[in-house]
Amino acid sequence: MPGFERFLPVLLLLGSNIFMTFAWYGHLKYRSAPLLTVIVVSWGIAFFEYTLMVPANRIGAAVYSAPQLKGMQEVITLLVFAGFSTWYLGQPLKWNHWAGFAMIVFAAWLIFLE
Repeated sequence: MPGFERFLPVLLLLGSNIFMTFAWYGHLKYRSAPLLTVIVVSWGIAFFEYTLMVPANRIGAAVYSAPQLKGMQEVITLLVFAGFSTWYLGQPLKWNHWAGFAMIVFAAWLIFLE
């Protein structure tokens, strides 16, 4: 399938970032949970993030540079976080959040220029 080697890392990074967003921020919905419990649960969730992130970078390195993979990962992280913040945490982003994210997307675009 043409382009599959370019598309697969994006899918893996997307899945990876969904897990990591829950690991890093999901506990904010359960602030009464003991900190140690939250840390252990977050580590458990992060394991699944790593099972997707490492292959994404390994496979992606065949077609992308390391800076390009990192830039792509940052943009995916922002998109996942925007949905997570609104849907799961009930904290929709404001104009200044979107403006800041847009600047990061622009920076990531620069990384892909030859």
